[in-house]
Order: sequence, then structure tokens, then C-alpha cells
Amino acid sequence: MSVVEQYARAHIVTDVLEEDRGAVPVVLRYDPERDPLCVRVTLPGAAPREWVVDRKLLEQGLLAPTGRGEIRVWPCGRVQAVIEFHTARGVSVVQFETKTLTRFLRRTYAAAEPVPH
Repeated sequence: MSVVEQYARAHIVTDVLEEDRGAVPVVLRYDPERDPLCVRVTLPGAAPREWVVDRKLLEQGLLAPTGRGEIRVWPCGRVQAVIEFHTARGVSVVQFETKTLTRFLRRTYAAAEPVPH
């Protein structure tokens, strides 16, 4: 099993930052040895923030609004999806192209499959 890492361009809307910075690089990471059920989403910034997202939640959120705890995921039109992160400091809304998340998820499932001997 191997680690899957993908860089994606995303738009971040937050009530913590004053201005919209446009598209920013976000890192999507899946490490089946560390946590086979979750992916990590790292948001850029002076102090990068990393979120752990259940893979099934992310997958379900591409089709219909869903959420658990501090994380909400929902489709936004036909070509975009949104992940919303809640903290005591505020809310960050990250908008991705759906095809980017779908491709990443497909790669994570391929990486998690046992290799035949």
C-alpha cells in the first residue's frame, strides 16, 4: 500500500481572513498505513491547517449534502464540491472541482487494495 498525495487548486472562503485570495494550492493526502479510513486536507497559510476527513464522508458529499462533527461536504452545481471546516475560531469553506476530488478518491481506493502475491 502506498501513500497518495495530490495537489489541488481550491478557493478558500473564510471568516478569519479579510480578503479572498483566489485559487490556492491545497494538499490532499491519503496514507493507508497511518489511517486507512481517512484522508488529510492541508490548507495553506502562515500556519498551515490540516484536517482529517473520513473518505466515505467525502465520497458521499460529492453526491448529496452530508456532514459529521466539524466537517460538512456538499455538491455545488455540476462541477464543484464544497468542504466546510468549523472551529472555535471560525469557518473555512473550501471549494474544489468535483473531478479533482473524484480522481483523488479513486486513487486512494486503488492504493488501499491489497497487492496480489
